[in-house]
Amino acid sequence: MAREVVSSGNSLAAKAAVECGCNFFGGYPITPSSEIAHDLSVLLPKSGGTFIQMEDEIAGISVALGAAMSGAKAMTASSGPGISLKAEQIGLGFIAEIPLVIVNVMRGGPSTGLPTRVSQADIGQAKYPTHGDFESISLCPGSLEEAYTETVRAFNIAEKYMTPVFVLLDETLGHMHGKAILPDLEEVKASVVKRKEFAGDPKEYRPYEAGPTEPATLNPFFKGYRYHVTGLHHGPTGFPTEDEHQCQYNIDRLMGKIRAHHEDLVRYEEYMLEDAEVCIIAYGSISRAAKEAVVKLRSEGIRAGLFRPITLWPSPKKRLREIAVKFEKIFVTELNMGQYLEEIQRVMKRDDFGTLHKANGRAIAPGEMVAKVKEMM
Repeated sequence: MAREVVSSGNSLAAKAAVECGCNFFGGYPITPSSEIAHDLSVLLPKSGGTFIQMEDEIAGISVALGAAMSGAKAMTASSGPGISLKAEQIGLGFIAEIPLVIVNVMRGGPSTGLPTRVSQADIGQAKYPTHGDFESISLCPGSLEEAYTETVRAFNIAEKYMTPVFVLLDETLGHMHGKAILPDLEEVKASVVKRKEFAGDPKEYRPYEAGPTEPATLNPFFKGYRYHVTGLHHGPTGFPTEDEHQCQYNIDRLMGKIRAHHEDLVRYEEYMLEDAEVCIIAYGSISRAAKEAVVKLRSEGIRAGLFRPITLWPSPKKRLREIAVKFEKIFVTELNMGQYLEEIQRVMKRDDFGTLHKANGRAIAPGEMVAKVKEMM
């Protein structure tokens, strides 16, 4: 039976983490994500988990990675400047294949930027949060309910594909307080994915000896299975190597384990799109305003519809290409200067969109979208 609660996006992300089995949080307070850490400092000890506030952002992700390697379901949370500080250790998470959920409650940037204002300025950062070759996974909730359900999904993806996963909230959604309908707790627990473990002879254990579209099998530390963890390129047991064929295979597999499962990862919503003459593309908190704009435009005789990517990375390329063919008029709106627009242009191979972008820390109102769409008609 569904549950009705009154809460904020940040608190719901914390609640989701605990209810799907998260038992470790390491982090450092930063506006506008601090409520996640605050709530988990109360919730985790009550459920037998561990909360630790470290001396800085780098230490916060370091202990979370260490906990994950020991078998914990681990999480950290921050905002843009903190994610920048975590970049090196995020890279370690990718190459060593350590499952970790990273919540980024976005604010204006670059640098310190606008700490208390809303933004979607970290979309590009979420695709390439560190140097090197890898495939990033980033989920972008658009409602209070999704702040909960997408956090649960992030943990499942991290455990299944053995990789860091981003949940991209923003200041509006993180601090928004309202009613949310959550799935039944037993339903959530039944959906939980557990990482694969090797159960054979420890002498035959090769954690990184995986197929080209498969993740590593990293047994928790302290359970009798020995292997090496490093940020260097490594062979089947984790020890460093410079073998050219092994190094190429490592990168091919890091990318292949995500690319081969695109359909499992990609999620999106379509709202009144079936009979639309103009397609609005929006995500995150401003997709709520976009839905209002769709209703307003239809009341004035303009058949608008909304396409909302929920998984931003990997992007829903197949559906975006279909939209490119179906719709002559496409309108893209974001709280940045066009970071996801670049992906839409790349995938659709078009550059004739109506656009509305803001980077001043203020939300985009439905009326602003309506006026811009009318200019296209």
